[in-house]
Amino acid sequence: MMNDWTEIAARVAALGAPLIGAALGGPLGGAAGQVLASALTSEPTPQAVGKALDAVQADDAGTRAALAQADAEWMRTLAEIGRAQVVQVGETMRAETVSGDVLQRWWRPLYALELTLLECPAFALALGHALWDGAPARINGFAELSGLLMTYLAARFGVLGVYVTGRSREKCAAKGGAKSGTAGGVVGSIVKAVTKAR
Repeated sequence: MMNDWTEIAARVAALGAPLIGAALGGPLGGAAGQVLASALTSEPTPQAVGKALDAVQADDAGTRAALAQADAEWMRTLAEIGRAQVVQVGETMRAETVSGDVLQRWWRPLYALELTLLECPAFALALGHALWDGAPARINGFAELSGLLMTYLAARFGVLGVYVTGRSREKCAAKGGAKSGTAGGVVGSIVKAVTKAR
């Protein structure tokens, strides 16, 4: 008698349903078992599915069709799970965007102001002063550190560029997008279970 889904996994994969067979042996085995049981019209337990597989011939066309259907349904379920997770991430981002947390809302604008109004003018003034004074030691020091300074400023402005482009997306997200619902039935219940567990 089959005691868990992992005992059915290899058998199902050998009968022509490799995707759901692999899933039965993994952390989503229970969810994959529900899809498989639905395709075989049996109770969603390892014992019932095992008996359903025992009752048919391995080369039975109906069984192979049911297993192919289960494979296709499992692929659709995974796509729904992925879509639900993307929606959940988007909702989280929108919530963070409109949150009242001062640090979360102001660190990037402060970063941009500090870089453009303090650091860059300070570097420019220091270099300009060295050139104005004609101080070869300071000018040579800037020349020797030019590679390091350019790498540093490129990294700082790279972060600022990501902020500028990402801020527009956040503003659009804050306005709110249409919430996508999840499918009903077995797929819907699996999606809800998986997204709640994360």
